[in-house]
Amino acid sequence: MDKSFLESLEYLGSQTSLKPKTGIVIGTGLGDLVNHIDIESEIEYENIPHFPISTVEGHHGKLIFGFLNQRPVVVMNGRFHYYEGYSMQEVTYPIRIMKLLGIKEIFLSNAAGGVNPDFEIGDLMLIHDHIDFFPENPLRGANLENFGPRFPDMSQAYDQDLIDLALSEAKKMDLLLHQGVYLGNPGPSFETPAEYIHYRTIGADTIGMSTVPEVIVARHMKLPVCALSVITNLAIPGRFDKNSHLDVQKAAAKAQKNLGNLLISILGKLQ
Repeated sequence: MDKSFLESLEYLGSQTSLKPKTGIVIGTGLGDLVNHIDIESEIEYENIPHFPISTVEGHHGKLIFGFLNQRPVVVMNGRFHYYEGYSMQEVTYPIRIMKLLGIKEIFLSNAAGGVNPDFEIGDLMLIHDHIDFFPENPLRGANLENFGPRFPDMSQAYDQDLIDLALSEAKKMDLLLHQGVYLGNPGPSFETPAEYIHYRTIGADTIGMSTVPEVIVARHMKLPVCALSVITNLAIPGRFDKNSHLDVQKAAAKAQKNLGNLLISILGKLQ
């Protein structure tokens, strides 16, 4: 195993003794979930050897260890993006670390633009598949044999058992939870109206600038994935509007209560 992983793990082991079972990645504007965690320790990214540093407003840059609905978790409060200038290996480095910490499944959240005409701002969508428009795959280069195979299967990138559980819990909560396809773009510019139409035509329901690389690396390690999008802006013919990062943050902040309650409910059912 690469020395960098060992050095990161050694440092984290010196800061906490908690053994997480579940990993969570918090997307743009969704940091309220942290308020529900019984926190054991918070570790700044900049203090963790070999960790990148989040540069995006709305991403706080802390690795949090604690309990959510009594389940031991490790939470990325702020993720890394390809558009920040990081390599795909750097973007997904924390996912590798969480796996090495012992997590059994990972939950990813993101703010996304909706291109499905049935969606409204503030809706939640459970991702059951994705389309990858990133120019680089995080598995490019020498394969990390300790983590997984050279050519990992992606026919079921999103875990069906976790999908079924999320749908079941949402139904109990009387919470509208769409299912759909997430399209990952490198960013950082928002898409043009013509691009939105193109992406809808090829099967996308939401569009964002994250998540896909993390899913690829998680599946490389056979780590079950559940991913949820908060619809923070709409890009539908006749309903196009100017996009801004501030508007995305505001919309995510309004919807994060539903997302947090759903995640808390799901974690309470995990073994």
